[in-house]
Amino acid sequence: MRLLLIRHGQTPSNVKHLLDTAVPGPALTPLGQEQAAALPAALAAEAIGALYASTLVRTQLTAAPLATHLGLDVQVRDGIRELAAGDLEMRGDHQAVETYLTTAFAWSAGDTERRMPGGESGVEALKRFDTVVAEAAATTVHTVAMVSHGAVIRMWTAARAENIDVAFASTHELRNTGVVILSGAPDRGWRVVSWADLPLGPDDRAPQASGPAGEAVDVTDN
Repeated sequence: MRLLLIRHGQTPSNVKHLLDTAVPGPALTPLGQEQAAALPAALAAEAIGALYASTLVRTQLTAAPLATHLGLDVQVRDGIRELAAGDLEMRGDHQAVETYLTTAFAWSAGDTERRMPGGESGVEALKRFDTVVAEAAATTVHTVAMVSHGAVIRMWTAARAENIDVAFASTHELRNTGVVILSGAPDRGWRVVSWADLPLGPDDRAPQASGPAGEAVDVTDN
């Protein structure tokens, strides 16, 4: 299976660098809407046969132009929502962002019993994402697109792809509408084919405006 993991378009909380992970979450900024509108053309070479989005509004709005273009229903699944920030929710300070991302990448490295402060554990986060991927794989559709979120995409990919490690995923950001493309299957494993190489839409006009879930993190700090 070819699996396209797409980060949603820009939101107001991304611009403010806030850990905004609760449902339903914010809508897209005007730039985020432009990014979403660019998806059909940017992904024209992909024979997408199924399209998923999380339970957060921003992923469904990002997926909508692609769904219309492809004539597909957006299948909404809670399992691919963003990693719950727990006690860090709506914080944007350096300490909160570092704690959030280093916890996420600790899960990728195998410390799955570790828990986000006031939030979920790695066991829970990986299981819910795995469940949706397994559901998609069971459909036998060759190419599946999932519009999800920066931190959960990077965490899951580092944990499950054999050719990407924590050092890579933690230091390579995933900006709004960036795509990670994988090939494989739940029972055979996964390999990353491409990491954020597709020009999906307009760039952020402000530096680092993609927000903390897509930013790089220095995992040596903790």
